Amino acid sequence: MGIKDKCKSFLCKHKPTEAQKTAAVAFMPSAGFFGLAALLTIVYYTDWKIIAGWIPLYNTKFPKPEDPKKAKK
Repeated sequence: MGIKDKCKSFLCKHKPTEAQKTAAVAFMPSAGFFGLAALLTIVYYTDWKIIAGWIPLYNTKFPKPEDPKKAKK
Protein backbone atom coordinates (compact mmCIF):
# COMPACT_ATOMS: atom_id res chain seq x y z
CA MET A 1 0.00 0.00 0.00
CA GLY A 2 1.48 3.28 -1.13
CA ILE A 3 1.37 6.67 0.58
CA LYS A 4 -1.33 7.82 -1.86
CA ASP A 5 -3.64 4.97 -0.85
CA LYS A 6 -2.99 5.63 2.86
CA CYS A 7 -3.87 9.32 2.49
CA LYS A 8 -6.95 8.50 0.44
CA SER A 9 -8.28 6.10 3.06
CA PHE A 10 -7.50 8.61 5.83
CA LEU A 11 -9.42 11.43 4.16
CA CYS A 12 -12.38 9.36 2.98
CA LYS A 13 -12.97 7.30 6.11
CA HIS A 14 -15.87 9.31 7.54
CA LYS A 15 -18.52 10.19 4.98
CA PRO A 16 -21.59 12.21 5.99
CA THR A 17 -24.98 10.61 5.64
CA GLU A 18 -27.78 12.14 3.56
CA ALA A 19 -29.46 13.41 6.75
CA GLN A 20 -26.25 15.16 7.80
CA LYS A 21 -25.86 16.72 4.33
CA THR A 22 -29.45 17.97 4.42
CA ALA A 23 -28.97 19.42 7.90
CA ALA A 24 -25.76 21.18 6.82
CA VAL A 25 -27.45 22.71 3.76
CA ALA A 26 -30.42 23.84 5.88
CA PHE A 27 -28.05 25.48 8.37
CA MET A 28 -26.20 27.59 5.74
CA PRO A 29 -28.57 30.62 5.77
CA SER A 30 -28.50 30.73 9.57
CA ALA A 31 -24.72 30.50 9.61
CA GLY A 32 -24.48 33.29 7.04
CA PHE A 33 -26.73 35.64 9.03
CA PHE A 34 -24.87 34.79 12.24
CA GLY A 35 -21.55 35.63 10.57
CA LEU A 36 -22.94 38.90 9.21
CA ALA A 37 -24.28 39.86 12.63
CA ALA A 38 -20.91 39.05 14.21
CA LEU A 39 -19.10 41.19 11.63
CA LEU A 40 -21.46 44.14 12.17
CA THR A 41 -21.03 43.80 15.94
CA ILE A 42 -17.25 43.95 15.58
CA VAL A 43 -17.53 47.01 13.31
CA TYR A 44 -19.91 48.71 15.77
CA TYR A 45 -17.79 48.17 18.87
CA THR A 46 -14.44 48.94 17.25
CA ASP A 47 -15.65 52.03 15.31
CA TRP A 48 -13.94 50.81 12.16
CA LYS A 49 -14.41 54.02 10.17
CA ILE A 50 -13.58 52.52 6.79
CA ILE A 51 -16.47 50.06 7.02
CA ALA A 52 -18.81 51.98 9.35
CA GLY A 53 -18.82 54.92 6.93
CA TRP A 54 -20.84 52.81 4.49
CA ILE A 55 -23.57 51.76 6.98
CA PRO A 56 -26.69 53.93 6.44
CA LEU A 57 -27.69 56.19 9.36
CA TYR A 58 -24.66 55.05 11.38
CA ASN A 59 -22.29 56.96 9.12
CA THR A 60 -23.69 60.30 10.36
CA LYS A 61 -21.57 59.77 13.47
CA PHE A 62 -18.44 60.69 11.53
CA PRO A 63 -18.18 64.32 10.35
CA LYS A 64 -17.57 64.84 6.65
CA PRO A 65 -14.43 66.78 5.71
CA GLU A 66 -15.32 70.24 4.45
CA ASP A 67 -14.55 71.19 0.88
CA PRO A 68 -11.98 74.06 0.87
CA LYS A 69 -13.70 75.69 -2.10
CA LYS A 70 -16.98 76.01 -0.21
CA ALA A 71 -15.24 77.28 2.95
CA LYS A 72 -13.92 80.39 1.14
CA LYS A 73 -17.39 81.74 0.39
